[in-house]
Amino acid sequence: MDSVLARIPARSRQQAMDWSLLLASQEIEVTITRSEEDGSWGLLLAETDMPRALGSIRQYQFENRGWPWQQAVSERGVLFDWASLAWVALIVLFYFLEGQGGFRAAGYMDTAAVTHGQWWRLFAAVWLHADVGHLASNACFGFILLGFAMGVYGTGTGLLASYLAGVIGNVASWWLSSMPHISLGASGMVMGSLGLLTVQSVSWWRRTRHALRLILLGIFGGVMLFVLTGTSPEADVLAHLGGFVSGVTLGIPLSLTPGIAGKSWVNLGSGLIFAVLVILPWWLALNHAMCP
Repeated sequence: MDSVLARIPARSRQQAMDWSLLLASQEIEVTITRSEEDGSWGLLLAETDMPRALGSIRQYQFENRGWPWQQAVSERGVLFDWASLAWVALIVLFYFLEGQGGFRAAGYMDTAAVTHGQWWRLFAAVWLHADVGHLASNACFGFILLGFAMGVYGTGTGLLASYLAGVIGNVASWWLSSMPHISLGASGMVMGSLGLLTVQSVSWWRRTRHALRLILLGIFGGVMLFVLTGTSPEADVLAHLGGFVSGVTLGIPLSLTPGIAGKSWVNLGSGLIFAVLVILPWWLALNHAMCP
């Protein structure tokens, strides 16, 4: 380094490190220093490099103005609700029950049967799976996505909203299908959880100047995940899309009312409604199968 040196003061050690990396990329040799007198940080460099270094730092500050590298996206932090394991256990239980005679036939999604009044299939089909691979896929993705959705919106509220989104996905498949078909699986509910997470940043609307960017980034990320996981050729894309869009639709008002969604009585009530919407459709399905 040249014998004539100059010093650029920095507000913190982190800023000094950031600037040193910036200047190193411009082939400007610097040394991070700390004053023994007041403990302030700075960069030591050749005086001949000073104009170019200051110009690079000013350009860096201008380009990154208003775009912080780190920013909170949730007041409570990122929460994961391990109660989603109970949901995994439930779909595994239903899979073993499918081995019983007539159990699957009583509940799978049959658009023709729904048209003739068997509405309970819209709910019951969420709990059925074609094979172990189908079950494992939904269990893995659902455990993660539902766990985060329940962490954001509350255990009962997130569970019920995801379930309703899956049911609405089956409604969309039934309503929009041009040909009668059958289907089954929790994929619509899993996509509903993804839809809920896609719009969780809506809660920051008008609370930070970066709200619009956070919301748009969340939506973009959610849509990309949906395209990657919910549009395979063998999938029921209508049910997946219906579940995802329903999750987004339900998630917006829930995100705008976090105080209500997080209340214990709301979560308890949502959990009870969820239980009724699991038990009642299956009671009707099995009764209809035994007494056609």
